[in-house]
Amino acid sequence: HVQLVESGGGPVQPGGSTRLSCAASGFSGRKVSMAWFRQAPGKEREGVATVSTLTGLTVYDDSVKGRFTISQNSAKNSVWLQISSLTPEDTAMFYCAADSYPCFGGFDPDDYSVWGQGTQVTVS
Repeated sequence: HVQLVESGGGPVQPGGSTRLSCAASGFSGRKVSMAWFRQAPGKEREGVATVSTLTGLTVYDDSVKGRFTISQNSAKNSVWLQISSLTPEDTAMFYCAADSYPCFGGFDPDDYSVWGQGTQVTVS
């Protein structure tokens, strides 16, 4: 059984920083694509960052580039999202996602077969 376990999130003041973590298990040593999505109140889910644990390639959405940094441990299929200069507009439920195909490098949610439970980030 494949699952993602997230940690981090919670309330933070404007201008502050936070770090989200996600660990994948059950992929039997396969390299994967991993990504972070967010969904703000009243808005659709959107991708913010993705990384391949095979190649290390990272891709960011233009809306977050410069403030969000994704990093990974390829041996453990783990990923972190460092967020800085937070604003109230960043308030959202953040979701970790993964797929056994390691070369997506995009933000189509249908490409990702496994999802975490989500963690709330509230900036106020």
